[in-house]
Amino acid sequence: MSVQTPATAEAHVVAEPTYAVQVSNVSRVFPGKRGAVTALDDVGLTVSPGEFVSLIGPSGCGKSTLMRLIADLDTPTVGSIEVFGTSARQARLNQSYGIAFQQAGLLPWRTVTGNIELPLELHGVSKAARKTRANELLELVGLTDFANHYPDQLSGGMQQRVAIARSLAERPSLLLMDEPFGALDEMTRERMQNELVRICGETGAAVVFVTHSIPEAVFLSDRVVVMSPRPGRIRDILSVKLGDASQRGENLREEESFFHGVSQVRELLHGEAPTGIRGVETR
Repeated sequence: MSVQTPATAEAHVVAEPTYAVQVSNVSRVFPGKRGAVTALDDVGLTVSPGEFVSLIGPSGCGKSTLMRLIADLDTPTVGSIEVFGTSARQARLNQSYGIAFQQAGLLPWRTVTGNIELPLELHGVSKAARKTRANELLELVGLTDFANHYPDQLSGGMQQRVAIARSLAERPSLLLMDEPFGALDEMTRERMQNELVRICGETGAAVVFVTHSIPEAVFLSDRVVVMSPRPGRIRDILSVKLGDASQRGENLREEESFFHGVSQVRELLHGEAPTGIRGVETR
């Protein structure tokens, strides 16, 4: 009988991935009849487990392209992407992430519960387990009383909450969100931002979030990644230290630190500040 030494025992310990997302020297070039279009050029970015990172920049700067590459909905022309230490393709197969887009994309013939259960159903989860998980998520997003409603009976904000619940159904450690609140009115959008902060605080999921809204990026994020016009490059990264989920309530939008962060991101977008990682903290 062999005896396992401390050295061999350590060899069986699998290290936790350092990053939820690691983008290394990624470029994406789209061929065209009038010449190639470079959407992304030599982009490098890391996202830590549990971290909320927003991507912001002018239209056409490659924010959504980068999101699609992380989600394995497209492949880089150059460079590599890892999600929790595996390829983006393997992460998709492992259901390591959930996705939410600007449109909720709910199936109109299925109830709220049926829409939330859909990814679980597609992966062969039992009916009882699906029901239990859907009930948990309905409570998380505050829609327990609407479990049997259909999408056309819900407001836009409620539909987006269902979409977020569906993206969390398989307990992903990463959420990819492409302007999920872009079609909502301002009041509903702010309520949804508050809800998302709470949900992320409770689930501990990392988030990569695409937005055009500077205040939204500052309110939600641990870091804001500012991108340049096409070809998309990372112009700057702002570290936002405005507190955890319990500290990011309605009053935060009235604080000096919040306005300072908004001003900094605006300056970076317009190229009015030198490049380099900088930060804004609660005062």
